[in-house]
Parts: sequence; C-alpha cells; structure tokens
Amino acid sequence: MQSISVFEIIKVGIGPSSSHTMGPWNAAENFLRQIRTDFALDKVGEVYVEFFGSLAKTGVGHGTDIAGMLGLSGENFKTIDTASIDRKIEHIKTSNQINLGGEKTIPFVYGEHLVLNMKKTLDFHPNGMIFRAVFKNGEELIQDYYSIGGGFIATQNENSMEKSCIRTLYPCHSGQDVLENVEKLSLGRISDLIFLNEESWRTKEETEREALYIWEQIKECIYKGVTRDGILPGGLNVSRRAAALNRKLLGDKSYRNHEEWFQLVVDAEETFTTINKWVSCFALAVNEENASFGRIITAPTNGASGVIPAVLMYAQAFTTHNSQEDVIRFLLVAGEIGTLFKKNATISAAMGGCQAEVGVSSAMAAAGLTEIMGGTPAQVLMAAEIAMEHHLGLTCDPVGGLVQIPCIERNSMGAIKAITAANIAIESDPSKARVSLDEVIQSMWETAQSMNDRFKETSEGGLAIAVNVAEC
Repeated sequence: MQSISVFEIIKVGIGPSSSHTMGPWNAAENFLRQIRTDFALDKVGEVYVEFFGSLAKTGVGHGTDIAGMLGLSGENFKTIDTASIDRKIEHIKTSNQINLGGEKTIPFVYGEHLVLNMKKTLDFHPNGMIFRAVFKNGEELIQDYYSIGGGFIATQNENSMEKSCIRTLYPCHSGQDVLENVEKLSLGRISDLIFLNEESWRTKEETEREALYIWEQIKECIYKGVTRDGILPGGLNVSRRAAALNRKLLGDKSYRNHEEWFQLVVDAEETFTTINKWVSCFALAVNEENASFGRIITAPTNGASGVIPAVLMYAQAFTTHNSQEDVIRFLLVAGEIGTLFKKNATISAAMGGCQAEVGVSSAMAAAGLTEIMGGTPAQVLMAAEIAMEHHLGLTCDPVGGLVQIPCIERNSMGAIKAITAANIAIESDPSKARVSLDEVIQSMWETAQSMNDRFKETSEGGLAIAVNVAEC
C-alpha cells in the first residue's frame, strides 16, 4: 500500500459532487489526452459518452452530464468561470455541436451522443461510464472509466490515485501506524509526522503555502455563500439560507470584503447558541455554493465540503487556536485522517452511503481541531473515532438526485459533531477507550458493504422516495 498526500484529499474542486461531477470531468479530460496521444483530435468524427449506475440515476441532479460535456470541450473545473457554465451548456444543446477539446467542432446531440443509462450498472464500480470516439477512417477508441470518490477516477487497469501515490519515509496506512511512527521519532504532534511525509511530494515551505492557499479558498467560498440570496438550481426550489442567517447574526453591521466580514464575526457576541448558529451558517454557506456549481474545497468530497471549513472557521473566529500555524496543522491532520478512510474503506457515497462523505469529513475535522487544541496523538485519533462512530450507517438518499436535501443541512450536523467529538476527546483518557479509529474504519467499511444499494446515492430509497417532487 502506498501513501497519499493530504492535498489529494483536501483540494480545490467544483460543485456539486466530487464523484458525480469532478470524476466524470476528469474522465473526459483523460479521454481527450488519450485521443491526442494515440490518434489526433482532428481525425475524430463523433464522440459518445454513456453513464451507468449511480452516475445515471442521479446524473442530472449532480451535473454529471454537464461535467461530461464541459470536460470534452476542454474546460478545466479549476479554472473555468463558473458563471459561464449555463451559457456554454445551452450552446452545446441548442447547436447540437461540441467544440471537442476546444479545437474541433463536431456533431453532438444530447440524448444521443450523451446517454444516462439508468437500467444498467457496470460490474467494476457503481459509478461507471464509457467514452467512445469514432474516427473518420472508421476506427474507434473505447474506454471505460469509474469515478471512485473524491474526484479520483479509475479504469479496470489503472487508478488515477496511484499516480499521486508514492512511498513515504514513514508510511501511515492505519491509525496504529500513525501512533507508532510518532513514538518512534519522538514527535510531540501528528502534524510533525505529516510534515516529514509530505516532503516526499514537496518542501515544508511548499506544504505550508498550499495549506494557506486552501484556507484562502475556504474563506472566499464562505464569504460568497453568506452574501448570496436566491433559489438553488435544480428544480427543488430550495432557498439559500446562509445569507439570511448571516444578516440576522450581524444585525445592521456593514462590510466591504471578507476580511471586514470576518472581523465582525470575531467581534460578535459569543454565546453557546450564537456560536452554534455561526457554525451552521459557515457550513450552509459552503454547501449552497457547492449546490450552485461554485468553486469549493473538496474535503474529502464535495457533498461533505462544508464540514472542515465550518470547523476551521469556528477555530479561527471563536477559539484562541487561530494562528496561521494552527490552520496549517489542522489541515494536515484532517487530510491524513482522510487518507486512512480512503485506503481502508471508501470516501464514495455510491459505495458506502453518506457515512463515507459527511462521516469521514466529520472525523477529519474532529482530528484537526483536537490537534490544534493541544490534544495528544492518541486523543487526535480518538476524536476522529468518536466522530465517525456517530455517523455509522448514514445513508445517501438525495431528494431529486440533487446535493441539497438532506446534504446541505447534514454538513452543519457533521461540523457540530466534529466539535463535540474534539471536546470529548480532549477531556478523555484514550488508554481507556474501547474502540480504536482502525476498528471504526473497519466497521464503517463492513457497514458500507452491507448497506442496500437503494441508499447509496441512487435516489431510490429513504428521503428520495418519501418526498414527492416533480422531476428535476
């Protein structure tokens, strides 16, 4: 087993779903590279993409079809102007053409060249898709892809995650590995160990810069969310709530940018109820941006992207653990916990339900918060265990196939649970704990395998069928 950088788990993404939006987008870009390598774009006559399983069943609500078209158009989700997405998609659909790779215009009829096959699931993974290019000389290139969570893709022969996986000096493939390496190296903190391992990818200074860059993106995303009213796209007519809650909490105070807004938050009245409302506001803000095809931080997925920002913003605004170093160490530890779930279980809701998304993000956030609160390495892992323990069995049953109900509110719950888990762990003796982090990860994976597929991001069970909605 090889190591994964924390910045493969916490990274810049685009809404509304890492597995259903970013994964197919990455697959489309990969397919373009394969065409360029083995053939040439100007030799392509037509291109087809068919989505299966969970990608098809919740594809429209998750923007899977949009991601496929934009990826084939040569757009990149890290750089695209998100305000231009609707216009670009409308042009493809009305013109019945696509500008393949941004270089060659070819016929493209939605429903014919792009198909959502809801009756079939590919054997390798529930998030399957097949791309096919037909060349002018009659040759074809056919490639299957699978979106395996967190934006990672795989074929039956190759996994995109493996390209960024290497052997570190002090491998940590389990919680026990983490504790043993910290003790062996006489380190006081888990983040000290992660700094050493991240040097396999970049220098310590580069690691610090990347963490602070992610923090800037988090602040920008939260600020956008608390300053935007309106109805979320998709047809459920869900109203944005973060902006109204922000106004209620700040009263008539005005601000011109996110720095001034943040200072007002810091200076606001601090009561238990007020702080809880602010944590919910932070999480809602991020996930409302995610539901609107906004640019967010995937941590470890898009559906769970509000938990870590909410908990980190809580630490910055309402605790004394609010230095830049605290930000860096929080993110490093949170990311490392995410790698343990990625390697030993899953971070894909299509494989494991929402316990694999909000549950994992809550465990990550709890560990990061405990780290900067001065918790011992054992207490850090204990916090992650507590947070996940109380998400076990959480299903993924999005209404209308959209990352809105119950997903948005669920991030607020995950953030509050993370803070609670950290507070419990910091006051506990881990040597008396009856359940370890490794055991709860194993339990989560067993639960995932036993969970009925109706509750794994198919919109065929739970709230998805209990709530009567018009087709989106």
